[in-house]
Amino acid sequence: MESQKQFKRRFSFEFFPPKTDQGKEKLQTVRNQLAEMNPDFFSVTFGAGGSTRDRTIETVVNLHKQGISTAPHLSCVGGTREEIGELLDVYKENGINRIVALRGDLPSGMGASGELRYANELVAFIREHSGDHFALEVAAYPEFHPQARNAEEDLKNFARKVQAGANSAITQYFFNADSYFYFIERLEQMGVTIPVVPGIMPIVNFSSLVRFSDMCGAEIPRWIRKQLEAYGDDTVSIRKFGEEVVTNMCETLLKAGAPGLHFYTLNQAEPSLSIWKNLGISDREKIAF
Repeated sequence: MESQKQFKRRFSFEFFPPKTDQGKEKLQTVRNQLAEMNPDFFSVTFGAGGSTRDRTIETVVNLHKQGISTAPHLSCVGGTREEIGELLDVYKENGINRIVALRGDLPSGMGASGELRYANELVAFIREHSGDHFALEVAAYPEFHPQARNAEEDLKNFARKVQAGANSAITQYFFNADSYFYFIERLEQMGVTIPVVPGIMPIVNFSSLVRFSDMCGAEIPRWIRKQLEAYGDDTVSIRKFGEEVVTNMCETLLKAGAPGLHFYTLNQAEPSLSIWKNLGISDREKIAF
């Protein structure tokens, strides 16, 4: 973890682009609540194959104009170089200076992956097209990407993204801090030393968590899964237990030198805010870690 201690800590929150006017109103309320924490940036997801393209652009530009840097997710699956270049130009014209560059998922029914197949190719293209205008975030998988052939190949894939020009990384969420520590140790052995910020998923709904985790390959440790199962439909107990588990893990990560936290909010403020306040990071210059 020594390589991570050199980096300035940063904190961020992730949203998805709302589909309805009601969803937009809710996100605005959530944004205002989280903005009070003075995060370094917000990020906004990009649907499989660019399915939320216009909504992502609208959400990013709107949030960015309100005073906190906002980073769009950008995936290369299903897109051409020309289309991706146009998107980059739109973001640059609107003052966006950070992008989360991802391979992305192929929507069902889509046969071709597009001109750029992997995230490292997308990073290289962004650098070719826009130079150093954008700070580029890439994804990291402490428990390894579910589609990776093996752990070693996944580490090499991550290194390729860094070599292509990535500035920093955000991890898939996890509930086992040791997986993060091991991932960082392996990167250090490979000479890869960019900030790798842990992605944090608050626990608010057991069935949704299981569904998300099965899709993205994030492991729910047996002891956590069994306790959540035991609570059944007792949402108050699920949230209380989840808040305690995730807060403790965040404390462990920060004490060990993790360069910040990135919260997957699912467009809800309170679960992330509760963890944030438990950690005492309202004033980030006085973090007691």
